[in-house]
Amino acid sequence: MRSRYSAFVVCDEAYLLATWHPKTRPSRVRFDEQQRWLGLSIRNTADGAAGDQTGTVEFVARFKIAGKGHRLVEVSRFENIDGRWYYLDGKHL
Repeated sequence: MRSRYSAFVVCDEAYLLATWHPKTRPSRVRFDEQQRWLGLSIRNTADGAAGDQTGTVEFVARFKIAGKGHRLVEVSRFENIDGRWYYLDGKHL
């Protein structure tokens, strides 16, 4: 989760697509040039330990657009494929 957040901060589309689950991966990632990421807080995790095939991460990502602050609160689902974790989808809270 932290590496994907960092990829959003630096607009690393290649990394985001490479870590997106093949079933839900978009053809491209669009970035907002006005968006400035301010920080990530992990609220909760479930599963995702060695041997698990799925896991979830609840997080808050703070950002600004045109000087106005926003918060993205999401529970993201990840799936382990051949020892590598992929972002499957997320539910905004």
